[in-house]
Amino acid sequence: MNYKPSPSAPVAPCIIDTGLVVNKDDIRRLLNDLGRVRYVHTWFGETKSEGEGWVMEVFADPHHSTIVANRTLYINVYSFDYLQIDRSTDDSVAYFDLIQDHNCLRLIPLTNPLDDPEERETIDVDTLEAMVNQVLSAKWDVNTDDDDDCPF
Repeated sequence: MNYKPSPSAPVAPCIIDTGLVVNKDDIRRLLNDLGRVRYVHTWFGETKSEGEGWVMEVFADPHHSTIVANRTLYINVYSFDYLQIDRSTDDSVAYFDLIQDHNCLRLIPLTNPLDDPEERETIDVDTLEAMVNQVLSAKWDVNTDDDDDCPF
């Protein structure tokens, strides 16, 4: 059986090493496992700040800020209009420009997932939150069961 998409069905973009990403979920997935990065913040093309840090969290919440401080990055994809993927001049690594008006936060990966596969085995925030909720719920159930057996 052959599958033919309907003429009105949109085709999902395919971006390989260079291109624009506008979908917030795609941006979040792309940045979620970056690990250690070099960052460069520019405003109207002028460098305002740069350094190295660890991407601690990538989230999508219109009510919270992107924060870069103390060598940690908490990136809110709603702080930016789009992400531009490009290659370095020596073509060795892709970097990510998060753009909002004339503001740009460039992220250059410093960790290579092929060098240390164990380092990539991280749990995303949503999974961790679900696990904590399950543990707390189970503990609460155990405490409730203990109260039923109490002779007092």
